[in-house]
Amino acid sequence: MTPDRDAGLDTLLDLHGQTLFVDDVGDWVKFVVRRIEATPERPHGLSYSLTLHAPDGARLVGFDNAHAVRKRKRRGTWRRGKHDHLHRLRTIQPYEYQDAATLLEDFWKEVDAVLKEGGSIP
Repeated sequence: MTPDRDAGLDTLLDLHGQTLFVDDVGDWVKFVVRRIEATPERPHGLSYSLTLHAPDGARLVGFDNAHAVRKRKRRGTWRRGKHDHLHRLRTIQPYEYQDAATLLEDFWKEVDAVLKEGGSIP
């Protein structure tokens, strides 16, 4: 590997198109990751969706940058937030993208937490 290569980014990009079963219950994860031209909404030059699904396909966890997250500015007013965000069960919150390796680490931490809460893993 050359010194200017980003191993975390290489790993994330290599996961594109992968679907993996993560427990005996049938929960599964899916990775969709592509390089794109950097934009103000996606300054890191990635379009990504990392998701955990229940056996019936319901999304339990998702890290993506497909749309802006609206954030409450003051009572009754909203402003557009960043595109990077986390879906956890039925909630959505902004996510501070740092780099590909941290994104993967944060995703797997959320996956483990949700599976533990659901009793799928000890």
